[in-house]
Amino acid sequence: MAKPSGRSLPLTPFRQVVVDLMHFSSKVPAVAMERRINLAPVIAARRAVAPHPAWCGLFARAFGMLGRDYPALRRCYLSCPWPHFYEHPHSVATLNVERQSPEEDVVLQMLVRCPENRSLADIDALVRRHKELPLDQLRVYRRSIALARTPWPLRRLVWWFSLNVRGRLRCHNFGTFGISSTASQGGGLLHIKPILTATLHYGLFDRDGSLDMRLSWDHRVFDGGMAARVLVDLEDVMNRVISAELCSLRRAA
Repeated sequence: MAKPSGRSLPLTPFRQVVVDLMHFSSKVPAVAMERRINLAPVIAARRAVAPHPAWCGLFARAFGMLGRDYPALRRCYLSCPWPHFYEHPHSVATLNVERQSPEEDVVLQMLVRCPENRSLADIDALVRRHKELPLDQLRVYRRSIALARTPWPLRRLVWWFSLNVRGRLRCHNFGTFGISSTASQGGGLLHIKPILTATLHYGLFDRDGSLDMRLSWDHRVFDGGMAARVLVDLEDVMNRVISAELCSLRRAA
């Protein structure tokens, strides 16, 4: 009797994007820090707003505001033509949005430019647009497909040039910081390989409104002391500024 055999499957365009992403993110000397934060005031204010704004949008606005006080959060390390830093004039958040394509589940990396200057309603509308519009109407989807179908040597060259040569091009295409979470699916990311200078990822809320907030960052750009202060200030901005803005949305509604 013949033994069952497996089969070979080609990489889909979006899995190819992930392969390229992991190739370049593996070269970043990243470290991670965790801090337990309590966001009970934000939870209460968010619950009173309908529809509830996405958590990734709330964190994007708060972290973008921290970029004003911590310029290093807007910096990136470039290796060519010589090792140096580039500092972008404003923050650009990269948020992961999961969608269903005809072939598979895909994760779109949508950009929110200047989240520190946008309202929560504006950011949430942008997130919902990327969650609800047909995929072929989203520019980020079309660009990802086009890049994934570029021949291998040229595609890797595009990635390398965008990440290592032109700082403005890097921030325009990839952002200055990222937010990645699977909390809505019932789990939290413990470790990631960030391609950007800083990436937030977090776990699940406890009954008292606490969660484990994690920051993974490029150690070439800043050190652990600053990372600790950023997480402390993030909790303060969320409970003080973001909760107040959520209350303003409730009153406006």
